[in-house]
Amino acid sequence: MTIRVLLADDQALLRSAFKVLVDSEPDMEVVAEAADGAQAVALARSEQVDVVLMDIRMPGTDGLAATRMITADPELSAVRIVMLTTFEVDEYVVQSLRAGASGFLGKGAEPDELLNAIRIAAAGEALLSPVATKGLIARFLAQGGGADPGDGTRAHSERLSALTTRETEVLVLVGGGHSNDEIADRLEVSPLTVKTHVNRAMAKLGARDRAQLVVIAYESGLVRPRVE
Repeated sequence: MTIRVLLADDQALLRSAFKVLVDSEPDMEVVAEAADGAQAVALARSEQVDVVLMDIRMPGTDGLAATRMITADPELSAVRIVMLTTFEVDEYVVQSLRAGASGFLGKGAEPDELLNAIRIAAAGEALLSPVATKGLIARFLAQGGGADPGDGTRAHSERLSALTTRETEVLVLVGGGHSNDEIADRLEVSPLTVKTHVNRAMAKLGARDRAQLVVIAYESGLVRPRVE
């Protein structure tokens, strides 16, 4: 199946460059372009897109607000959002992951990285770069960022009590940036068993995908930030 991609960025030149790159691949195509978040939300609904490449900073409705709108819409539950950012550590990146974005990618990424990110997101392997995303969240929280008291952190902690011992163990390893194969090796189980535990943890914690599991692991205190 062809991956249907929506480009959301206020810079027309950048959208054009991304479009040429994406359309050069046989398994994906750009089906729509948006110059702001409001357009992105409308096009995500009308064009049945699979993956949105979403710029965080746009005039009017920004990428963060658009991400919240898309992830809150039950009819768009299958849409995956990859945030595009020019900043290594940005509060908006962390907020977008909390809101349900599947991961993030720097605008200076290599072409192969961008294409690979689209394929991984479309396949449902939401966390594009476990180590990079984990590191960003850890650094941000260690710098004094993170959740406000009323943002659901306590709810995360309460939900953790619903996890089995093995699901909690898997969540810690997911938060540590490990892939399913790596977790399987550590726990001496099959990758399929790990995937089952991950899916059950997501369901119990109300996480949209793996990226949100990482955020929950940090915000609940199950995994502690560590700055290299």
